[in-house]
Amino acid sequence: DKLKNLLELLPEHDLPEDLKSKHCKRCVVVGSGGILHGSELGHLLNQFDIVIRLNDAPVQGYTDHVGNKTTIRMTYPEGAPLSEHAYPPASLFVAALFKSVDFKWLEAMVKNETL
Repeated sequence: DKLKNLLELLPEHDLPEDLKSKHCKRCVVVGSGGILHGSELGHLLNQFDIVIRLNDAPVQGYTDHVGNKTTIRMTYPEGAPLSEHAYPPASLFVAALFKSVDFKWLEAMVKNETL
């Protein structure tokens, strides 16, 4: 019941149309471990059809190395970026919820409440 009530608060229950229509021919997952620092691969990463960034993998200040395209930002609540700049309007935020406190976090976020 708690999950059902929470889902009713969310604006969408499916993927956005523009993401549904994309054919994922070339996808890349960019983590937050720092292995790309100094690589200057940003231009190459931006060429992928879908760029999935994990946790709080930073973009600003590192675009030469990690690119600036983010199609999906996937994280669990405690790994979510704190900066609003990490959530571009054209990207999809995916929260991986698996603990009861994660669901409380999502509800507080949707209702703009303090947890």
